[in-house]
Amino acid sequence: MPETGRVRGVGMRRRLAFLGLAVGQLGVAACSLALFVLAVVGLGLVLVAWGIPLVVAVAALTRPLAQVQRRVSRYVLRQPVDSPYLRRTAGGPWSRLRGLVRDPARRRDLTWLGLQGTAGLVLAILAVLEGVLDLLLVFVPAGFALRLDCWLSAALLGVTEKSALALRVEELAESRAETVDTQAAELRRIERDLHDGAQARLVALGMSLSLAEAQLASDPEAVRSLLVEARASSLAALAELRDLVRGIHPPVLADRGLVGAVQALALAAPLEVGVHTGGVGPLPAPVEAAAYFAIAEGLTNVIKHGSARRAEISLSYAAGELRLELGDDGVGGAVVTDGGGLRGIERRLAAFDGRLAVDSPPGGPTRLHMVLPCASSSPKTSPSSETG
Repeated sequence: MPETGRVRGVGMRRRLAFLGLAVGQLGVAACSLALFVLAVVGLGLVLVAWGIPLVVAVAALTRPLAQVQRRVSRYVLRQPVDSPYLRRTAGGPWSRLRGLVRDPARRRDLTWLGLQGTAGLVLAILAVLEGVLDLLLVFVPAGFALRLDCWLSAALLGVTEKSALALRVEELAESRAETVDTQAAELRRIERDLHDGAQARLVALGMSLSLAEAQLASDPEAVRSLLVEARASSLAALAELRDLVRGIHPPVLADRGLVGAVQALALAAPLEVGVHTGGVGPLPAPVEAAAYFAIAEGLTNVIKHGSARRAEISLSYAAGELRLELGDDGVGGAVVTDGGGLRGIERRLAAFDGRLAVDSPPGGPTRLHMVLPCASSSPKTSPSSETG
């Protein structure tokens, strides 16, 4: 095809695309006007039995409509328009209405409905006219009304400072609740391990020593046997206490730091594990413990479920963030589920305002990207090293 024909073909596709978007905006504006009228009616009758359900229903319908508008605005303006909603509130109509009121993004949705159903409707009609004229007359520029409509929508539907603050407060509240739950579960685990393990062995030790004391004069051989049993119980109790303490804060972290502890994990794994570190110096002890246990849990998942032959661990520190990456050549398909190991990692990182991203398509490979915001405990950083 000649170059001129190709250019005309591209131009025609662009004009048709703008016209299609303008027609779509016209439909969005018409739906917005209808929902805005219903919302006004529902708010006017909020004290009547069916007023609240009407408002909740309008809000439920508005959210997907607004999401469509966000995607259109993102495409037309070539800039991100993120969703700012808080978590949905469960419960009855009153609970949902309170959730709508406290969410600034939901309140701005109502404003957007009114604007889109009036000024947006006019702009959408103008955009359709522009698109038609652009098809008929090549020299007529198209897209101004459509871009203006999308810009106004993006200004209302995007993440504002107030909605970002509300989202941040919700994230912190959820993180705090999960941290409290995690700490409570950890305390219960420690109590259970002490009760079922070391405490039981110490009780048996006391009983053996009491029997030995009672038979000391009459049966020295039986006393010898009881003392051997008591010695074995004391060693077992000591080993269980050491394991319990290691689960709270591994001694290898205090002895060798995070890099050395991760290298020890790699050497103990039943598969080949490479460790790559760079710029990771001393960090606060709680952060090191969280990072260590996150990597340990991730490596356990690889061994148990990944069917991998090799794994790679990468640690780096820059700009106040500790970045951890764990990858393997296994079967993939890893997802975050309640009660799963990845969910435990996510909760552990959330306690420090950290985050986890999972990239694990079916068939592999799997990549876990973990970030922990923190400040280094020392201005010095360790040199890059590799183990594998």
